[in-house]
Amino acid sequence: MTPSDTRLSAADERRVAALEQRLGLRFKDRALLLTALVHRSVLNERTDLPGGSNERLEFLGDAVLGAAVAERLYLQFPQANEGVLTLSRANLVCAPALAAWAREIDLGRFLLVGRGEEASGVRERETALASAFEALVAAIYLDGGPRGWSRVKRFLDRFLTPALANLALDRPLLDVKSRLQQRAQAERNTVPVYRVVSTVGPQHSPTFTVAVCLGEEEIARGIGRSKQAAERAAAEAALAAWETREPTAAEGEGGCISSS
Repeated sequence: MTPSDTRLSAADERRVAALEQRLGLRFKDRALLLTALVHRSVLNERTDLPGGSNERLEFLGDAVLGAAVAERLYLQFPQANEGVLTLSRANLVCAPALAAWAREIDLGRFLLVGRGEEASGVRERETALASAFEALVAAIYLDGGPRGWSRVKRFLDRFLTPALANLALDRPLLDVKSRLQQRAQAERNTVPVYRVVSTVGPQHSPTFTVAVCLGEEEIARGIGRSKQAAERAAAEAALAAWETREPTAAEGEGGCISSS
């Protein structure tokens, strides 16, 4: 990428230089790094900013960051299946995680924000920090030109190495019902609903059969000595079915109407 000819103000130069020192990186295009720091709230007060807000960089950074984390997980955990890798990536690049990484490098201190947002504490706001971190990743990627990808991976290594050190992907990151809910929301834009189909046995020791549904579609059933155990069994069966095929309506009773 060809460096911009845009000249920064003395104050902006000092801001960028301080962040470069904090990151241990040197940018060919300092205007690009400055843009990564621009919160949209400052645009009405600063008409001289060369690249507008950091939102376009945030868009690109989200994709670059996701790809870098996915590659690292894929290579580091060769036995993990697609579902576990997907959940692991989601946990690593969620807003709270990115905001924590942004705080590690004191990124909020370098943001350009409007006076009103400054008073509201935007520099410590999770969404603003996560967005700025994504924008920073994009700036590192673009400024690196042909070496941008390797540059991003080196930068992220300081965060990913400790985050992955204690990550055991042979164990579920979430309980089975939470895993099913995440997958259903991501792939079907809905949430699982559980209903008791039958209760058999003596009152002091009943056995429950529970159906789990997505919308009006029953996708699995589970049996347990409690409603909670039956729900977990149903969620487990639903996830197992999802691994082999797209869930289809099961034979038996119709749609779910309430959650237990």
